[in-house]
Amino acid sequence: MSEPLVIVGNGMAAARFCEELVDRACGRYAIAVIGEEPRLAYNRVLLSSLLADEVSATDVELKPARWWRDRGVTVLYGHPATAIDPAIRRVRLANGASIPYSKLVIATGSRPIRLTAPGMDLSGVKVFRDFADVAELRSAAKGACAVVIGGGLLGLEAAYGLAKGGAKVTLVHLMDRLMERQLDARAAQMLAREVAARGVSVLLGAETTKVEGHRRVEGVRLADGRVIEADLLVVAVGVRPNVELARTAGIEVNRGIVVDDGLQTSIADIHAIGECAEHRGQCYGLVEPAHEQARVLAQRLAGVDARYPGSVLATNLKVSGVKVFSAGDFLGAAGTEAIVLSDPGLKTYKKLVIANDRLVGAVLFGDTADGPWYLGLIRAGASIGDVRNDLVFGRAVVELMAA
Repeated sequence: MSEPLVIVGNGMAAARFCEELVDRACGRYAIAVIGEEPRLAYNRVLLSSLLADEVSATDVELKPARWWRDRGVTVLYGHPATAIDPAIRRVRLANGASIPYSKLVIATGSRPIRLTAPGMDLSGVKVFRDFADVAELRSAAKGACAVVIGGGLLGLEAAYGLAKGGAKVTLVHLMDRLMERQLDARAAQMLAREVAARGVSVLLGAETTKVEGHRRVEGVRLADGRVIEADLLVVAVGVRPNVELARTAGIEVNRGIVVDDGLQTSIADIHAIGECAEHRGQCYGLVEPAHEQARVLAQRLAGVDARYPGSVLATNLKVSGVKVFSAGDFLGAAGTEAIVLSDPGLKTYKKLVIANDRLVGAVLFGDTADGPWYLGLIRAGASIGDVRNDLVFGRAVVELMAA
């Protein structure tokens, strides 16, 4: 008889976990996936492309309905989970139903952070996080005068999509450079120029203090007194792990749901993966660590003694139409050295950070084809002494010289 396994959350981490588990232990578990959004799991990374009308709604779907059916996975989407009761091993749903489990996986992702500045409750203030947000922004974009707060990935993608949708867009960012968590100053400067060339005005070092308007947003006031006209405001200043279900169930929560190297929470047979999980004090807001966690947990539930050691942070994305990649210590801590290759004409930039004869970090802008290869070298931690002189020219040159 199959063991009942319930997954709370129907995002990218949950979908990858299902894929990994049915490949390894088909039939061992009766899997039920509970999703809050009223649709099948989709690729959140592509939401900006959907907003920009570069892909269709079908293109962002991770798996068609038939895939889930063929593997015997029950998907209850549009049914928010309201409580977890570990004492009787049941998950309660908003419609009053409850689902029994033997093992439970929490993959509830994150919620957007909402600023507390006055006026944030006005009509016309939006966030950019899920499928429903995209639908709202697409209908509001054409002819709008929009302000986006936040110069991280989500903010840039929202700004790009709105501009392509016909809005006049100003991006306001508190920090001194865009994507400061993923790019060094040089790459961020190049990105700012490319974003501006795509019709987005960028204001750096700009703090939002108030949203102006009566009933509806009319402008955004900055700390220096400037008021940026706006009839649409998108807040994209980051996310917080969605931990409320776990907390009310008595599961240990810090910033995220605390898990060990086996991705188990403080309560036996309850696991957490993805953006809601906190491992060794670290919450990852990226897709690749969620996929790595999904693979390890699937291995464990299939009977393999796998362990999750943590992830080397890496970003490999297309931001506002521009390819960027970063991994490891891309800023370069004390005692490291950097090798830089830049071609302003081709709009490409590459920085490799080296410490103790090992590659420890990388930033690529424009041409990111070798990003996964550099990431492999960073993770391997092997000496690059024999190829150091050719490393910045990429994998093809290194392999040619070694032949």
